Amino acid sequence: MPTLLVIDDDQSLRETLSDLFIGEGHEVLQAANGEEAIAILHTSPPDVALCDWRMSPLGGLDVLKSLQREGHERSVPVIVLTAYGDAESTVQAMQAGAYDFLVKPVDVDAVLSTVTRALEHVALQHSLERLQRERFRDGRLPVPLDALARGKEQLVGRSPAWIEAFKRVGQVAQTDLTVLLEGETGTGKEVVAKVIHRNSQRSEGPFIAVNCAAIPEDLVESELFGHERGAFTGAATQRIGSFEQAEGGTLFLDEIGEMPLSVQPKLLRILQEKTYQRVGGARTFQSNVRVIAATNRSLSREVEQGRFRSDLFYRLNAYHLELPSLRERRVDIVPLGEYFLDRFSSRNGLPLSILDAGAKAALEAYHYPGNVRELEQLMNKLAVEAAGRPITESSLRTHLQAAPHSDGDIRDWESLPFHEAIARCERYLIERALHQSGGNKSDAARRLGIQRRLLYEKMQQLSLS
Repeated sequence: MPTLLVIDDDQSLRETLSDLFIGEGHEVLQAANGEEAIAILHTSPPDVALCDWRMSPLGGLDVLKSLQREGHERSVPVIVLTAYGDAESTVQAMQAGAYDFLVKPVDVDAVLSTVTRALEHVALQHSLERLQRERFRDGRLPVPLDALARGKEQLVGRSPAWIEAFKRVGQVAQTDLTVLLEGETGTGKEVVAKVIHRNSQRSEGPFIAVNCAAIPEDLVESELFGHERGAFTGAATQRIGSFEQAEGGTLFLDEIGEMPLSVQPKLLRILQEKTYQRVGGARTFQSNVRVIAATNRSLSREVEQGRFRSDLFYRLNAYHLELPSLRERRVDIVPLGEYFLDRFSSRNGLPLSILDAGAKAALEAYHYPGNVRELEQLMNKLAVEAAGRPITESSLRTHLQAAPHSDGDIRDWESLPFHEAIARCERYLIERALHQSGGNKSDAARRLGIQRRLLYEKMQQLSLS
């Protein structure tokens, strides 16, 4: 009979969960706080533990760290239960070895399903141990996450999609795997990359960010690997490349889908062999850099269309993480907006403004083609204009009117004649690209994957200024 340990300072919840698990044929132990739990875990380890995150004097993190010190973090899966489903807690829990993270009020089916998976995990672990003794166990404590509080960016949100993403961030941060971040423009890929770096074993090393789309094609190689003096016309001095600058730390390659095909083999080489040469140089350098790449495109589709090397894609895709759009995490919109208001007002010495009910409803209804970045810029403008006064729906609407049509309009296109539907579709895509690029036509054409001249022609046909 499997044994479960329920750890929670809420007696009512402990009893409810205990009755549920007993009804499922499990033996159940209870602990009212972290101290009681640690004593039970050391004397009579259960098969699975369900643990509240915030308890006094010892909470869920203390329980997980105690298991790590005793080397039991793999043999006793801990499912964290909390009413505070913030991203920071999620990363902490997963880094400290939690099996899973569920937000209260918990769904009965979700709890039972998670416990079943955890018990299956225990059975497999026991089978593995019977076949062979583990050769290696890393007993080091994870890097503490107080860096999150010290960093410039905070992770705000408790939507299921956001929590799931940060479960995976917590799992991969302590490894040295290359990470590929995919997601729409403005979803926070660089923020996530910085979080991974701050909570990795390389946190004391540099974090260097390179926007591959912003570098002229003939200078990409020099930007990444550096060049020797006289390597090419205009190379008057030696240059240290981004890989060399990031030595011992993390190199973030943003918009990796824009990297020219001519440079991709050299990036592949450094990922495979950990060596590189400066442009125009003969000396071979060893590289000790973790690479995190990001793109707002589907790299697998780029591979299919011959615009990206498949071997490089597989190297970059050692660990894949897709960030949700803001439309997929609407419950986070108002908390994010309030956070941006507070941060901008504090940094600029402005009186703090608040959002009234109408403004909150309008924020939640908007479709955010620019995602979190667009919301941040919107809040900065409103903080300046409101100057401490409440922000109303009417003041908010003046900034939303310029946005392109919402995605909901697409559903109406199927009833239109073919050519009119195509024109509507083209107009929507072009408006969205222009909105995301801040009116920069070259950038909008790049986002659309078309020539700038074709974009001008389409804008003229559709009477877009």
